[in-house]
Amino acid sequence: MTDVPRKAVRRTARLAALPLGYAGRSAIGLGKRIGGKPAEAVMTEIQQRTAEQLFRTLGELKGGAMKMGQMLSVLESAFPEEMAGPYREHLTRLQDAAPPMPTQTVRDILADELGPDWSERLVWLDGGPTAAASIGQVHRGRWVDGREVAVKVQYPEAADALMSDLRQLSLLARTAAPLVPGIDLKPLVAELQARAADELDYHLEAEAQRAFAEAFRDDPDIVVPDVVAVGRTVLVTEWLESPASIASVIADGTQEERDHYGELFVRFLFSGPVRTGMLHADPHPGNYRVIPDADGRPGRLGVLDFGAVARLPERGLPEAMGRLLRAGAEEDPDVLVEGLRREGFIKDRVTVDAGQVLDYLSPFVEPTRVERFRFSREWMRTQFARVNDPRDPTFTVGMKLNLPPSYLLIHRTWLAGLGVLCQLECEAPFRQILTETLPGFAQPDPED
Repeated sequence: MTDVPRKAVRRTARLAALPLGYAGRSAIGLGKRIGGKPAEAVMTEIQQRTAEQLFRTLGELKGGAMKMGQMLSVLESAFPEEMAGPYREHLTRLQDAAPPMPTQTVRDILADELGPDWSERLVWLDGGPTAAASIGQVHRGRWVDGREVAVKVQYPEAADALMSDLRQLSLLARTAAPLVPGIDLKPLVAELQARAADELDYHLEAEAQRAFAEAFRDDPDIVVPDVVAVGRTVLVTEWLESPASIASVIADGTQEERDHYGELFVRFLFSGPVRTGMLHADPHPGNYRVIPDADGRPGRLGVLDFGAVARLPERGLPEAMGRLLRAGAEEDPDVLVEGLRREGFIKDRVTVDAGQVLDYLSPFVEPTRVERFRFSREWMRTQFARVNDPRDPTFTVGMKLNLPPSYLLIHRTWLAGLGVLCQLECEAPFRQILTETLPGFAQPDPED
């Protein structure tokens, strides 16, 4: 058996062991409850141990496993504090970390992708990686024209590992159930599988990044590095000088920094589709870099990693989405339900209570009802707990709603974006940003 198959077998075994580990701990917990230990204490202990195993395994693996871990990490703000506290460190660590590959392996890949004379164009390359992602790692270098560049190199066998992980990740549904109640991982895994080929294609990523770089070239607040060179598994872009990512602002930023970068984050997410016809669909904090002004005050926001984008046929987010949000903002449940039926969110012959539908969608609608909205972990947890509480009247609404395929990536991106904003605990003019950038949301002119 060669080394690569051995690694694949080990990866599969570690992922497959996760549900078994939870089952074993649950059996032990049952024994402790019979022995008199309080059920709440036993469940907390099970959650802690399961979380440690789950996120340690996801963090050490690359490919789909790490990608799922990163997806879960931006939803950390939705977890109840008694659950999030014990493993927040495991979650946030996934946003920026992965084991590096050897320097010689990197050089061999560069020779294969950019040609044997690659070092005549890439005249200097840092020996160690400066960052890592789910399917590749980044080195700093210098191009022959003097520009500092970022060199992203895809891990060997990344394609096989990614697809293998995605086939196995359905096993996580049972493991993660007690950790993230209410989140159905199966559609997320299916969506990751559908997008896997795009993310492995660096030529496609380069095309998207060039479009964003051109669209934001003269923007005073947003910076997107341009593409310098590209190969099948190598992408060279201009280096973005930045001391840290938004993750550092989440960890210990001032309120001024939180509000400033939170607003820029929202502005980029919603203005990108209008300018490029694409939605940047990987909004975890490691992809967003802070660029302070010369005096150290909050400055521009840099955006990286364009492997996951939604290409929008209407060259912008759907106008119907704006109209639905407007109906929700104006608390018109009947118009909201009618629009949801028209778009396929509510199927024919499915009966719903319009008021309960409006309540169920409040995590998306509530920030649009005021001039400035304060996002917070507490708000996110309250919303999350309410719509997933079987005793709440809105609980059954979620089982009646349907998510059309065309909205799947948009929905995931928006949900993850809300997670980042709540981690930032920022205040932003959300309503005004949507008025300026989301088709269909602006109040129609009475004379029209």
